[in-house]
Amino acid sequence: MRLTLSLLILLFSLPLFAAAQEVDPELREALKQAFAQSSSFEDRFAAEVWLTDMSGRTHRYVTNDLERIEILRTVHAEAERVELPVSLILGLIHTESLFNRFAVSVVGAQGLMQIMPFWKKEIGRDDDNLTNIQTNIRYGSTILKHYIKRSKGNLTEALARYNGSYGKVWYPEKVYRNQRRYQN
Repeated sequence: MRLTLSLLILLFSLPLFAAAQEVDPELREALKQAFAQSSSFEDRFAAEVWLTDMSGRTHRYVTNDLERIEILRTVHAEAERVELPVSLILGLIHTESLFNRFAVSVVGAQGLMQIMPFWKKEIGRDDDNLTNIQTNIRYGSTILKHYIKRSKGNLTEALARYNGSYGKVWYPEKVYRNQRRYQN
């Protein structure tokens, strides 16, 4: 089923990590703050064009139209919220889960951005569902932004921290390759 521009307009109008070795109090606070806010495209035309383009690029990974659009809208809003490139978040999701919101790693990380469940307890949100698209992307985007700040803007270091492979570059390089898939 191909999405029409009208369906995209309607969908747009509807309401909208790898294991950590120790709990960082600053990151815990950033996650708490992230759930207290939320916004996105400046005009509908830009939204329609972007959603149509990215929908085509991700269709092979998420065949359900409504789920795919929800993922894309959420990624766009969260990337704007944390002031990161949308392509970076999409590249990280591609790397972590290949857009499978039900993915579970061998160490127990869950969802699109592979969030460790202990974070729910750390921020007092035990009932959060990490397979929920909006919840998972909010956690992951906030965690990545925190690691970028902690790494003083060094994205390669931040991505390695996100993945738990600090000091190695294989993971950041993989994210960068996948990020290029989603750049305009």
